[in-house]
Order: sequence, then C-alpha cells, then structure tokens
Amino acid sequence: MADFTQNTIVKSAIRRLADPIADISAFNTIVQSVILNNPFGCVSYMSSGANHPPVQKTRETYTAKFKYQDANADIVGRGNESYGTLAGFNDGIAAVIANTANNTAHGGTPIHDADNDSFSATLKCHDPNGELYFVNLSRRQVTVSSYQDDAIRTRIETWADGVAALA
Repeated sequence: MADFTQNTIVKSAIRRLADPIADISAFNTIVQSVILNNPFGCVSYMSSGANHPPVQKTRETYTAKFKYQDANADIVGRGNESYGTLAGFNDGIAAVIANTANNTAHGGTPIHDADNDSFSATLKCHDPNGELYFVNLSRRQVTVSSYQDDAIRTRIETWADGVAALA
C-alpha cells in the first residue's frame, strides 16, 4: 500500500480578540472594509474560465440570540436563530419579536440579546504570489488559514493591529 507524501506546507493562525466585536454593525464595517479596500494587497485571478476578485466573501453566518421574559422580568425561555445573510439576520430579529404565537408558547416577551449574538464571515483572498488563502472574521477571533508564505500572516497581523476592534 502506498504512503501519502506531503507536497505542501499549509498553515493557519488564530488571533483571539481581547473583547468581542461590539455589534453586527461594527463587524459588517470591518468585513466590507476588507472587501472594498483590499488591505492585504490581493489580486484578481482567473480560475476555470471565470474572473475572481482579489477578495471575496465565500461564507457568512449570523446568529441572533433571544431571551423571553415574563411580567416580572424573569427569564422564562431562550432561543436563537441563524441566518446566511446580514439582511436575513436583521429581518429575522424583527420576525421573531413579532411572532405572537411563539411569544405565547414561551410565556414571555422576546428580548433580542444582542450582546450574545454571534457572526462570522470567511473571505477568500488571492495573494500576488499565487496563493489562495482564507481569512475568517468572527466576533471573538480572526483566523488565517491555508497559507504557506509567512508574509501573508504578517500583512494580516499588521492590518489587524491597526483595527481597534481586533486588538
């Protein structure tokens, strides 16, 4: 039986944030800034006959947390809802709060527990050296994965050092 032979050295690195990103608006601002301003110096590329931008969002997940309180402000239930888009997240929060049947079933009034929401976005980046790598931004950490050249991690680390929310 043949053995597997290593042919690349792929790395990943994680920065755990001292404090979670404040809210969905701050998170979205950071993600959109990377996509629009390309602080990593990525370049567009062709693959399978299609042109790809230097940085593109490949995945996003937004989870809204809720707690249900009775007339005495006691917590009588909890819930969470996950969405694949920011628009879905925002619309979903309004829908949960307006869902009378669900509120009755919980026996309380829903409160959006925004401090405990979670969200993440994965960005695919194409380095000038030809490498494709991923940057995953979440409320509590930033992960760089599938890179080989340490200069990539250094560029992202330098950028993150300049973004107060990513300290």
